[in-house]
Amino acid sequence: RRVVTFPTGSVQSPFTAGQAKPEAAVSKLEEFRRFREKMNARILETDHLEIKRFFALDTRAYETGALPVKTKELMGLVASLVLRCDDCVTYHVVRCAEEGVTEAEFLDAFNVGLVVGGSITIPHLRRAVATMDEVLGMKEQQS
Repeated sequence: RRVVTFPTGSVQSPFTAGQAKPEAAVSKLEEFRRFREKMNARILETDHLEIKRFFALDTRAYETGALPVKTKELMGLVASLVLRCDDCVTYHVVRCAEEGVTEAEFLDAFNVGLVVGGSITIPHLRRAVATMDEVLGMKEQQS
C-alpha cells in the first residue's frame, strides 16, 4: 500500500527542512502536511479497493511521461485554482516549488487559472500567492 506524501526532489522540502524558518509559515505548512498524511493513511487503511485505486491513479498521473513532472504539477495547480480547492492549491504550490518553479512561472500559472476560473477564484489566488511567498521564502533561506 502506498501512502501519498510530499516527495522531495533536488530541492529540500519546506516540510522537512531542518533549518530555522519563519514560525508561522512552518507551522501552517507543517500542520497541513501532518493532517494530510494522517488522513491519507486513515483512508487507505480501510482497504476500500476503489479508493485505493483512485489514490494510485492520482499518484501516477503526476509521474514523468510525455510531460515532465514540473509541467504536470503546474497543470494540477491551475486546475486546483479553477476548482477553488485550497488544500489542492497548497499541495501543488509546494510540489511546484520542489520541482523548481520560479515566481514568474507561478504567476503565469495563476494568471491562467484566473482567466479560466474568473473573478470567483480571486480569494483562492490570494491564498495561493501567500503560500507561494512562504514556500519560496523557505527555499531562499535554504540556499
